[in-house]
Amino acid sequence: MQLNELKPAEGSRPSAKRLGRGIGSGLGKTSGKGHKGQKARSGGYHKVGFEGGQMPLQRRLPKRGFRSRSKTNIAQLRTEQLNKLAGDEVITLDVLKQQGLVPVHTLGAKVFLQGDVTAAVKLQGIGVSKGARAAIEAAGGSIEE
Repeated sequence: MQLNELKPAEGSRPSAKRLGRGIGSGLGKTSGKGHKGQKARSGGYHKVGFEGGQMPLQRRLPKRGFRSRSKTNIAQLRTEQLNKLAGDEVITLDVLKQQGLVPVHTLGAKVFLQGDVTAAVKLQGIGVSKGARAAIEAAGGSIEE
């Protein structure tokens, strides 16, 4: 078998319409395009969403909302959840994943102030809000960026 001998299977490809080949073909004269108008011309068609010069629907409606693609990769953590990890020396993202406090696919975490911090914890490589930072440091903990 040679490359120049390759052919599609019989009947797998429909034969092309032969346009403008006489009245008997059923596709003669106007070739199935009707009479005149933009759609009958060669190269004549308009862009998607064009409404004949009227302001298109996608431009008439107001812009609304935004979905951050990176937001889903940062897990949120409450300060009260840090009390469960009081025995660990340094709390990193890997420790949080092992304890099941953040999803496995998470790329980062941030701690927010909600509840009390009773144990001194040492955070490393985890984001912290202002309030959470004050609460952790008041409990004798530390934060490394």
